[in-house]
Amino acid sequence: MSLDSARQAFLAEVAELLQSMEDALLALEDDPTDAESLNAVFRAMHTIKGTGGVFGYDAIVEFTHTVETLMDQVRSGQVPLTRPLIETLFACRDHSAQLVDAIVAADTPDAPLDPELAQAGAVLLARLAPAGAVAAPAPTATPTREMRNLPVASDLWMLTLKFKRDSFRDGIDPLSFLRYLGSLGELVHVAVQLDPEALRIETFDAESCYLQFGIGFRGEVDKPTLAGVFEFADQDCELRILEPDTAQSKYLELLAAVPDDQVGWIGDLLLRIGALTAGELERALQTQSSEGAGETPEARKRRVGEILVEQGSIKPAVVEQAVRTQDAARARRQEEAHFIRVDAQRLGHLIDLIGELVTSSAAIRVLVKRAGIEDMNEVVDGVDYLVSEIRDNALQLRMVQIGESLSRFKRVVRDVSHELGKEIDLSVTGGETELDKTVVEKMIDPLTHLIRNAIDHGIETPEIRLAHGKPAQGTVRINAYHDSGHIVVEIADDGAGLDTARIRAKAESVGLIKPDEVLTHEETLRLIFAPGLSTKEQATNLSGRGVGMDVVRRNIEALRGTVELDSRLGEGTQVTIVLPLTLAIIDGFLVGAGPDQYVIPLAQVAECVEMGAASGVKRHSEHYINLRNEVLPFIRLTELFENADPAHRTGHRESLVVVRFGHHKMGLVVDTLLGELQTVIKPLGKVFERLRGVAGATILGTGDIALILDVAELAAIAEGQRSGSGKRLASA
Repeated sequence: MSLDSARQAFLAEVAELLQSMEDALLALEDDPTDAESLNAVFRAMHTIKGTGGVFGYDAIVEFTHTVETLMDQVRSGQVPLTRPLIETLFACRDHSAQLVDAIVAADTPDAPLDPELAQAGAVLLARLAPAGAVAAPAPTATPTREMRNLPVASDLWMLTLKFKRDSFRDGIDPLSFLRYLGSLGELVHVAVQLDPEALRIETFDAESCYLQFGIGFRGEVDKPTLAGVFEFADQDCELRILEPDTAQSKYLELLAAVPDDQVGWIGDLLLRIGALTAGELERALQTQSSEGAGETPEARKRRVGEILVEQGSIKPAVVEQAVRTQDAARARRQEEAHFIRVDAQRLGHLIDLIGELVTSSAAIRVLVKRAGIEDMNEVVDGVDYLVSEIRDNALQLRMVQIGESLSRFKRVVRDVSHELGKEIDLSVTGGETELDKTVVEKMIDPLTHLIRNAIDHGIETPEIRLAHGKPAQGTVRINAYHDSGHIVVEIADDGAGLDTARIRAKAESVGLIKPDEVLTHEETLRLIFAPGLSTKEQATNLSGRGVGMDVVRRNIEALRGTVELDSRLGEGTQVTIVLPLTLAIIDGFLVGAGPDQYVIPLAQVAECVEMGAASGVKRHSEHYINLRNEVLPFIRLTELFENADPAHRTGHRESLVVVRFGHHKMGLVVDTLLGELQTVIKPLGKVFERLRGVAGATILGTGDIALILDVAELAAIAEGQRSGSGKRLASA
């Protein structure tokens, strides 16, 4: 792998780790005792530190090491996880991202760090120092009776040593082992106890050994080293070693860092990190064998951990982490077996080629029809079916669940609500809904605008909400779901709502509307999307300058989507965004109007009927029709595009295509219905970028060009014609 490729992999890994750290911190705000979230924060800093060290990014290593050390203390219970500390950890997460961006952008590991960035890091580390300074040693558990009276410290190894009856006869000198152990460190406490059998005169044997020891040992050793001290007497004594808190933290760190391909069964895992000796494991397996007959493999796996804890060989936290590591590794292996990473450009190129294949398939059908080769129809149908399946499966490759993108707004809501002194809860539903990844990426900015507006403009302060009989905590809800080939995203709040009177007054003051112009409630609300219109009396860092909602509307419309607004004063506001599932290939319905052909997105076609009284369609007025007692607005495409065919006599048969967009319906009057087809969307280019009512173009099998209609924009044009505002296809 080249250095540039390795750096890109590093950046991708860091982005994932920082996102998981952010999610974990958000979870810890709700439950500071969540062990898995604590481990996630620790793992993120630990992994970034290790990977940064590989590239020689010392500034990253130094900063993340301090945060990692603190999180190690938090996990072991030495440092309490308070809300101010969580706040600081959020800032550390953001600073780590800035460090990575700055150092990688410098292109040389030893490039001097920006002074302001370095100062910001020093300030954060200073904020972390008081948290680490209050670290208090956590009590160490004493698993056996012999140890209960020993003073406990967090850095002491606790050993229980019980010699067997024949130890003296076998030449074993217990004191020699203690002297050797003392040479490796400090014997802080030694408690000697006699076996109760030694006090029974009738069974006492002067040549038998009745000694038992409880030892508190301090030294820079590991468990295998301590077990090795007594290796010569392993058949003549029972030894149990319980690690100190400092070693426990090390074991937790090692377990979190074990590669997935090295994670085996739980006993082997604990042996690998040095938390267990072979003798301890052998005793546990023997106990399991005698007690666990008939248990399932999963039960036996759990049983080994329980036995190890019961026999005083290991602490529960280490066993629990080992089980979590084992389960997580198994889940990741299963997931990796089902997924592979594909370069986005290659995938995009594949979909482009499939689009050309769709066009070529349509051309083949046209040529076969012109040649009158009926024997080829079945083959062409088969090719069409395969092309359709390939198209659908290729587009599915680019589909991602929207939940991952929506969850990032939890941080937005958290930070902004804290800044404004408001209490706001974010509720996200429909996260499993899938959408084209390119659409997801382009809708993040509009959604961010809308959520910030809901927090700043919509949700009131706790005092105001309580005064109006509302709960102090406001709610912002995001809901996503599929509807007729589109995805609908709803952003709603239970805040103050929009004041239509103020909106109208502001619009009149800036000349958007005339004082005598009559507008409905919905039309007044839509004025919010006009450039430069804001009812906020004082601009803030978040909103209030009128540069947000018009950007939202333009961005959504650039994705061939629509945005609707509904609000009630004092009750709240809901913004509904409707987007196509993909930007590449769609199913279309081909119609003719005059000499030209047009494509309507099939997902928006509700029904097709013939114009005339016999079919239940009656002309209601100049701009409305009555369809089976339902009054719908309509637009005649030949009038809109000014391309009526002179060959058509007045009164020729026309058809009505009923289309829907969002919660609305309208009719499109066309000359001919030409059927369904697969459509590859081609952009019109800059020359026609201001053309309204058209979403793009496609090449038909005949080689002709057909425009793809933007139904929502056509509805806006029709509404403008009915209101007399004179909107045309080409916007001014």
